[in-house]
Amino acid sequence: MLLDQILEKHTSFLESLKHRFLDDKRKAALQKFAELGFPTKKDEEYKYTNLAEIVKKDYNFFPTNEHHITKEQIDALHLGEENFDYIVFVNGELHKELSKISIANIEMLSFNHALNDEKHKAVFDKYFNTIALENNTFVDLNDAYCKFGFFLHVPKNTVIEKPIHVFYLSQNQQENTFYNTRNLLIVEENSKVEVIESHHNFDESFTFTNSVTEIFVYPNAKADWHKLQNDSDSSYLIDNTYAKQKKDSLATVNTFSFGGKLVRNNLDFIQNGSNINSFMNGITVIDKDQLVDHHTAVHHNQPHCESYQNYKGIFGGKSHGVFNGKVFVDKIAQKTNAYQQNNNILLSEGSSIDTKPQLEIFADDVKCSHGCTVGQLDKDAMFYLRARGISKNEAQALLLYAFANDAMQNIDIEPLKLKISKLLAEKLGVDLIIEE
Repeated sequence: MLLDQILEKHTSFLESLKHRFLDDKRKAALQKFAELGFPTKKDEEYKYTNLAEIVKKDYNFFPTNEHHITKEQIDALHLGEENFDYIVFVNGELHKELSKISIANIEMLSFNHALNDEKHKAVFDKYFNTIALENNTFVDLNDAYCKFGFFLHVPKNTVIEKPIHVFYLSQNQQENTFYNTRNLLIVEENSKVEVIESHHNFDESFTFTNSVTEIFVYPNAKADWHKLQNDSDSSYLIDNTYAKQKKDSLATVNTFSFGGKLVRNNLDFIQNGSNINSFMNGITVIDKDQLVDHHTAVHHNQPHCESYQNYKGIFGGKSHGVFNGKVFVDKIAQKTNAYQQNNNILLSEGSSIDTKPQLEIFADDVKCSHGCTVGQLDKDAMFYLRARGISKNEAQALLLYAFANDAMQNIDIEPLKLKISKLLAEKLGVDLIIEE
């Protein structure tokens, strides 16, 4: 059982670390995790997401470093982004020989390296675990065990022209493997950066990745974080992402979920300033018995801010989707403009979606809307296309592609937009001509 392993192996984990200045925080986090335990379906936030199949397995906490990842395998994962920078983690470790980093004037390191460098201790004291949600058992678990991940500190007035793709790869593991990845992104005033994150398991054994990301966006800065989730059926992912914005900033988190046995995305935006824009977009296309669960929250704490949530879901087989979106508007957050929409299409009788958009508004001068739809393809539109000689499969794919397409409109990275389009076509089972 995973719970027993977590409690038993922590001392060995601490002894394996070179850095020890977080030991007290790690022990306190483990104690909090032990008190909370794993959520069950009795917990309201996990009412529709059963974690039993994850937590009843045993896992290896110390993955072997040896791997046989080939250049061809990594090339297949790229987006055609020859001009991008990318950083590759294999079995938790950063592999510089597989990565390409051309940026000179920023601090971009592995999380593990940053933890071992005394000059970054002040950064960790200031930022680490300061916006991650309290009383979240998976955040506590990550605090106790995090070691690997991506760390990026962008100084003032710095525009990172090239997107950065962060790969997390697992390969050559003979047992089920447990990863706790941690990402920390700090984008200072008048700066800009775009990050793409993807996880891939190359083994038949299972991986369970518990990931926490903290994003800090300073005044007049822009930060985009794109999550490309297209992993195998032997992977589980619990992702907690937090973005804290200051005045005049813009932040986007796009989540594209095409694969993985069970994926849970928790996303929190905290707006601490005026004239802030926050964007959350998601596309989910799954089948078989896969599950993808999106839980979002936007905290409007200051006036004259906007947030936009647009999540689309396409479910086939016996797949199950969950969307639980919340918008909180503080009493002083006048002139807030918040939009939240979740639209879903069920392709089979065995597929299902549980959706619950919510608003909690304490201000009186706001413009807020939310809504959701669940249905099947429009029969009139299908007839229109079929009457023009288009096959049933192609007509269905065209309509589904058009349905999901508007959730991609704010992707500034053209190779990423093209990749998502091709994945959509592939998942829908047809050949669509997509211009490059």
